[in-house]
Amino acid sequence: MSFAPGDLWLISAPNEGSPQETWDKLNRTTGSMSVNYKFNVPDLKVGTLDQLVGLSDDLAKLDTAAEQVTRKLTQYFADVLEDEQDKLQENLVVSGKDVKTYVTKFQWEGAKYPLKQSLKVLSDIIGKQITQIDNDLKTKSTTYNNLKNSLASIDRKAAGSLLTKDLSEIVKADDFILNSEYLQTLLVVIPKTLAKEWHQKYETLSDMVVPGSSRLIAEDGDQMLFSVTLFKKVIDEYKTHCRENKFIVRDFVYDEESLKIGRNERDKLVQEKQRQYAPLVRWLKINFGEIFSAFVHVKALRVFVESVLRYGLPVNFQATVVEPNKNSHKKLRASLHNLYLHLDTSAAGPIEAIEDNPILMSLGMHDYYPYVFFKINIDFTSMKR
Repeated sequence: MSFAPGDLWLISAPNEGSPQETWDKLNRTTGSMSVNYKFNVPDLKVGTLDQLVGLSDDLAKLDTAAEQVTRKLTQYFADVLEDEQDKLQENLVVSGKDVKTYVTKFQWEGAKYPLKQSLKVLSDIIGKQITQIDNDLKTKSTTYNNLKNSLASIDRKAAGSLLTKDLSEIVKADDFILNSEYLQTLLVVIPKTLAKEWHQKYETLSDMVVPGSSRLIAEDGDQMLFSVTLFKKVIDEYKTHCRENKFIVRDFVYDEESLKIGRNERDKLVQEKQRQYAPLVRWLKINFGEIFSAFVHVKALRVFVESVLRYGLPVNFQATVVEPNKNSHKKLRASLHNLYLHLDTSAAGPIEAIEDNPILMSLGMHDYYPYVFFKINIDFTSMKR
C-alpha cells in the first residue's frame, strides 16, 4: 500500500480498560513514529445491524465522491488564481482553520448535521450537499471558462502571424479606398523572400489594377503585409493569380463601425472577467470549507459505523488521527499491527504478507487491518495523486 505525505491515518480500536489507558498505550507504542490526535466522534444513533452494513457501502461511495469534488474544486481554484497560485494554500481554510488543524482538532458540526438524526439521514444530508456543490461548481466554472476562452480567442488572433492575426489593430482608414462604387483595396501577405517579386508582378496579376497602389502596411518576422487597389470586378481573378504566386490575400473589409465594436469587445470581456473574479474566488473559498468539512464528517461516520460493526455494542472505541513521521510508515504500520493483532486473528502473520496477499487483494481487502483504518488526504494542492 502506498502512502503520500499529505495522508493522515484515521484509526480506531476498542477501549481496553479506560479510554485514557487505551490512548496512553497507543502513544507508548507509536510515540517515536507518529504524532497522534484524539478524533472526537460524537454519540451517534446506531440503528440496526442491517442498516449499518448497508450504510457501510453507501458511506464508502460518499467518501470517494466527497474527495473527488474537493479535489476538483481545489484544482479549479488554482486555475482561477492564474498567476497567483502561490496564494492557493492560504485560501484553503475550513471554519477558520487550515485543513490539518481542522482534522486533528475535529469537532462535529451539529448545526449542519444534527445528532438527533439517524445515520442514514446524516449520510443523505451530506450526500445532497456534495451533489449541490458539485453542480454549482460546474455551472460557475462553465460561465467563467466561456468568458476566459472568448478573451483568449481574441488574444490569440492578436498574437498570431500576419496570416492569421486580427488586422484591425494594424490597419487604418488611410490604407484603403473607401466608399467607392468600383474600386476596392485588398490586403496581401507576402513572404519577405518574395517581396521583390511582388513589386514586379502585382500590377500585372490581372487587368484593372491601379498602378503604384501597393503600400507596405506592416512587417512581422518573415512576412510582410501589402495593400493593393483594383477594380471590384476582377477581385476573384486577382486572388486566384495571387495564390498561384504564393501571395496570400487576407479576407478583410475595412468597416470603422465593426472595428470599433471589435475593439470594445475585448475591453468588455476584460471588465466582465474582473467583475466575476472576486465573487468566484469568494465562492470557491467558502465552498472549499464546506466540501472539506463534509468530507471529514463522512470519515467520522465511517469510523463510527465500521467500529460498531467490528467491535460490537455498547459503543466503546477510541478514534485517533495518526500523522506518520517521515520515512516511518512501514515501521509504524508494523507496530500498529502487533499492537492490535489480538482484535482479529484472521490478520495474523507479518504485515507485509497481509498487504501483499493476492487473495485478500482480489477481495478488495488490501486496506484490511485488525483495527479500523481509513486514510484522510489533506494534500489537495498537488496535482498528481
